[in-house]
Amino acid sequence: MTQHTTTFRGASKSTRRSMRTRAAIVAAGMGASVALGAGVALAADTSTSTSSDALSAASAHSLSGALRDQAGDQQKAADAKVKAAADAKERAVKKAASDRSKRAELVKSWVKPVNKYSLGSTFGIGGSHWSHKHSGQDFVVPEGTSVKAAHGGTVVDAGWGGAYGNNIVIKHDGHTFTQYGHLSKLDVKVGQKVATGQDIAKSGSTGNSTGPHLHFETRKTAVYGSGVEPVKFMKAHGVGV
Repeated sequence: MTQHTTTFRGASKSTRRSMRTRAAIVAAGMGASVALGAGVALAADTSTSTSSDALSAASAHSLSGALRDQAGDQQKAADAKVKAAADAKERAVKKAASDRSKRAELVKSWVKPVNKYSLGSTFGIGGSHWSHKHSGQDFVVPEGTSVKAAHGGTVVDAGWGGAYGNNIVIKHDGHTFTQYGHLSKLDVKVGQKVATGQDIAKSGSTGNSTGPHLHFETRKTAVYGSGVEPVKFMKAHGVGV
């Protein structure tokens, strides 16, 4: 160190100036290098920070999108559930209205007293089997066949009816009655209200009968002698026999 100082002091002015210039250049170079290194480091830190921020932003955006999709799916499911409930309620209301309409039509309607049958003796014919002309329409069916109320009304007779055997008479609206004779079993009693098509008895061959069948009458009163032709009457009420 001392030797370098001595050499520097013993050098000429031009030499000393040259050496000082070089030293300044070296120092400036070192400073520039340090500054450049710091700048590079700062740039690297900034780049890393920017990349990290971008990644965080992308992740947040992706999560936000996923949450939106999930919320959308949940809303669609909720809307579908509400719609399904509304549709079910609407169907129930329509069915109830349809059932009421059918019941109303049934109340006004008439039906055959038996489902499967062959037609037997007809209304108004004479013969040795009857003391008077035949007062109804016979439906030939096996014993035990279900007999139905041809129309809604109130039972005014249910029991033994002499030549009719076990019989039922039903009063309907207005001055209309129906009678069911030669029954093997009665399923209703006097005063009971019955609906159109309701099972009221089982067919048989009781009373003045030559075999299992249903004797069916349509009348203007509850008693014998006021009968009207059953087939024509039923046809007038929309029922073909």
